[in-house]
Amino acid sequence: MTASEKTLRSQRLNQITHEPHSKLDALVKAHAPFETRASFARFVVAQYLFQAELVELYNDAELTEIVPDLPARCRAEAASADLADLDTDVPPPVAGALKNPSKARALGWIFVSEGSKLGAAFLIKRAVALELSETFGARHLAEPQGGRAEGWKSFVRTLDALPFTAEEEAEVEQGALDAFNRFTVLLERAYAIEAEVA
Repeated sequence: MTASEKTLRSQRLNQITHEPHSKLDALVKAHAPFETRASFARFVVAQYLFQAELVELYNDAELTEIVPDLPARCRAEAASADLADLDTDVPPPVAGALKNPSKARALGWIFVSEGSKLGAAFLIKRAVALELSETFGARHLAEPQGGRAEGWKSFVRTLDALPFTAEEEAEVEQGALDAFNRFTVLLERAYAIEAEVA
């Protein structure tokens, strides 16, 4: 089998996460985050919770050796600023956050977080209807410096080129699946908080 015939790691990750990704998309739509600012604020709560859990990974020295601009890619601060714009409190952490993952598992989580920036291109257009923007209320959806596509391609090139053992391949896959499942939990929690308050 030649290298070109072999499925790239990033392609395989996209394939194995297709189902949880589709379920998450449907769940987001069900919560209608773009109908009102209040609903969008709950969506930002979920985004903040997820990004806050990944701050340590984005600033991990070993991972930064692999992806030098990793710290600059983190969106936790942007999401926190969005919450302030939307007059929404920063939520407390939710039990069950990722703790000390292996390098490969961590990269699976970052793969999902970075991939979501592509979908953010569509989301920010919808946020504009709520009078939100890359500088107010929807900062975490802003286009990264250098562009969405280029940022994603450079990350994927790096990920695909890493020499992984069979065990690490399994870990990166599990990390990506866990990330989708975790965001689903956090999204449900964010909208449940709204129901408790109402």
